[in-house]
Amino acid sequence: MKTSKIQHVVIFSGAGISAESGLKTFRDSDGLWENYKVDDVATPQAWEKKPELVLEFYNLRRKQVLNAKPNPAHFSIPKLEKKYKVSVITQNVDDLHERAGSKNVLHLHGEILNSRSVETGKTYRLKNAEINLGDLCENGHQLRPDVVWFGEYVPNIVKAIKICESADILIIIGTSLNVYPAADLINDIKSSCKIYLIDPKDVTIKKIANITHIKKSASEGLPKLVEELLKF
Repeated sequence: MKTSKIQHVVIFSGAGISAESGLKTFRDSDGLWENYKVDDVATPQAWEKKPELVLEFYNLRRKQVLNAKPNPAHFSIPKLEKKYKVSVITQNVDDLHERAGSKNVLHLHGEILNSRSVETGKTYRLKNAEINLGDLCENGHQLRPDVVWFGEYVPNIVKAIKICESADILIIIGTSLNVYPAADLINDIKSSCKIYLIDPKDVTIKKIANITHIKKSASEGLPKLVEELLKF
């Protein structure tokens, strides 16, 4: 592989990279987030039935995000920007990539530190860790978490597809590739794109050429891979 062949590196990250910073994922706890049932707090139907419960849950998660810190995997990504164009596509709603220094981050599932008007869809950066019933946008509509719930359309998926189409290297980290439509992004790369999958566990993935599975944790595997890529 010659240096001239690598121009664009795309990182596709999921909950596993944030889990190493102490943020729990529901897939690792039998469908529960902090003892909340996913269907009760992360669907449009849940919002319609019990908005107070949904807000309570996301207020708790938001506080956890604010207390979490980026780990070595997050910090290794900006090093690649010194040599290559780097795009981060993340399924995570936290801001750990940004806090670690990544400049180009696309959040597929929204950002927990933002609120969104239920009527206009306009987003607002939160000034504190909570959204409560009665917190309204300037047009008088209730604010909700700016996250994509199960069953909702993923607005940034089209942007993500465009990014993947120009990737020379795709690094998949911290995701089981079971959440759609995000998992389909692996089908949007060009045939010459080299894929690295970083996961300490065996991952079931349909046969795709040009893929290397690095069986290490995010914090161990990604910094080592970055070191190797910087040598090209």
